[in-house]
Amino acid sequence: MVDLSRRAVIGLAGLGAIGTAVSWPRLTGADIPGRGQKALTVALFGTQQDALARQKLVDGFQKKNPGIAVRIVAIQGQDWSEYFAKILTMIAAGTPPDVVTVATEGTQLFASRMAHPIDEYVQRDADEMKEYFDDVHPSLIESFLYKGHLYQLPDNFNAANVFYNTQALERSGMGRPDENWDIDDFFTLARAMKKGASGTFLPYFWNNRLWGGVVPWLYVNQTSFLTEEKAPGGEWFWEKFYPGIPPRGGGYLWENADALNERTVESFSVLQRLVSEGLAANPAQGGGNELVALFSTGQVGMTPAGGFWVKGLKEAGVGNDDYDVTFFPKMRGQRHQFGAGGYAIMATSERKDEAWQWLKYCVSYEGMAIAHPDPDSSIPRRSLNTERYNAGVGPKHWQVFYDTLEKFPDTGPMPAPPQQAAVESALIKNVVTTITNGPDGVRRGLETMQRDLELALKGR
Repeated sequence: MVDLSRRAVIGLAGLGAIGTAVSWPRLTGADIPGRGQKALTVALFGTQQDALARQKLVDGFQKKNPGIAVRIVAIQGQDWSEYFAKILTMIAAGTPPDVVTVATEGTQLFASRMAHPIDEYVQRDADEMKEYFDDVHPSLIESFLYKGHLYQLPDNFNAANVFYNTQALERSGMGRPDENWDIDDFFTLARAMKKGASGTFLPYFWNNRLWGGVVPWLYVNQTSFLTEEKAPGGEWFWEKFYPGIPPRGGGYLWENADALNERTVESFSVLQRLVSEGLAANPAQGGGNELVALFSTGQVGMTPAGGFWVKGLKEAGVGNDDYDVTFFPKMRGQRHQFGAGGYAIMATSERKDEAWQWLKYCVSYEGMAIAHPDPDSSIPRRSLNTERYNAGVGPKHWQVFYDTLEKFPDTGPMPAPPQQAAVESALIKNVVTTITNGPDGVRRGLETMQRDLELALKGR
């Protein structure tokens, strides 16, 4: 989307993953626009074009807060680690930002090192914030809790769902999958799609990355490649804003590798079967530009994607009726994966009160409506999500985007500990060899992955 979308972020991260010959000049103090000016500085992971697209949001904010000047600084990078490093450079240069955009991939990295918890502000303005939390699913908020403290408020999210080409479905002779379809149903549909196709066609296409790669197949089998625990704490938040549900704890913790548990082996074996039968290609690395082209031209039957893809498909000339969306098939369960994005306040900021006003405005109905004029992401506010996708742009079953949270309450964020960059590299490095060396190679590949993950979590 125009603002910090999963499509844009994953695209940037993908450049690094595939080793594209793209490099960004080193950021120094002299490179930072507005150096020395007194304004609330908001650092954006993106391009100058992305920064310009925020101007309407800035204008709306300043109408309500005329005494707070805002400057948007776009920071380009190949992944969250490079973005993080450039933020450090800004701090060292004496021009630290006050607010940074952060997605799930970088939430715990920033929370553990340089973000300021917003607990005090949320509690102080509880009466004002209640309307926001009433409109947002608790799973999205939970993903921004870390060790008992809240660091961000989600202003976009995307769950990994199954997008399918309706012509490929029609050629297969099968109907739309039931919401509770299972892995056997998935293989049946994939084989029927392949049988009914001609020319170059893949029933299933996926990218080798953290979002929408192997993780959905792990989650529906009630497993992951890292152990998942909940930190203590968080009662202050849950009891105040979500009193009708049991407290969920103080946020996710992913502290140990778990690539060799039997359910993980089983999920990788499913992917190995898909590839060996010619129902799926070896996973591509990087962003989704190639995938949009393949899907829009009918060369792909199914692929994992989220609400952010609606705008991309529209821009590619794909009609609403040319595709649709459903849930991932179940194995032991039907838990889904999502990623979210929002703003964080820097611990070094001398304008924390002003920064909070920015965060609060951006998640207000008005601010979120300005940031999302079109269906460019799944929107955390149920009301606005319904309004945008019910306006005639997007797949017929667009309700799937938010229903992924509503119907599967165990749906959660992708595993993204503070060492996320190293962890994702260890995962990506071993996926292809794990699923392409035959059934007997799955466990051997996961043994190597386990070793690499253990080293990544130890910072080696």
